[in-house]
Amino acid sequence: MKRKIFIALIAVLVIIQFIRPSRNISTGPFANDISTKFSVPAEVKQVLDKSCNDCHSNNTYYPWYSNIQPIGWWLQYHVNEGKHELNFNEFASYPAKKQDHKLEESVETVNEGEMPLSSYTLVHTEAKLSPQEKQILINWAKETRKKIKL
Repeated sequence: MKRKIFIALIAVLVIIQFIRPSRNISTGPFANDISTKFSVPAEVKQVLDKSCNDCHSNNTYYPWYSNIQPIGWWLQYHVNEGKHELNFNEFASYPAKKQDHKLEESVETVNEGEMPLSSYTLVHTEAKLSPQEKQILINWAKETRKKIKL
């Protein structure tokens, strides 16, 4: 009986490898990118690229283990959730009130250490924000909020 369960489990694991989620891979330029409406200094762009854009843009870098299911499904779920919450490549298409709110939330989540997610930085240790990088993002988001015409 145990052998049949083991073989069935292996079969299921093999079969699910063929059920792949769609990938968040696009090439720019993006007409609604945040940089088309607001200034994004090089130091801010560098931090966004390093710690934010895998989940909050239209282009994700996928590590090798994303090809293993169900890990790939879990990763894609997080990418989809991140893009739903905030997508820097679509930011200029948001109404002004939503832009303001998203930047306000960004300040809060970065300040409280909620972003980037600990499950992301566990594997992507380079994505952890230093206190200086946190301050760069927070200052930029606060200054950008002042430029939004509500």
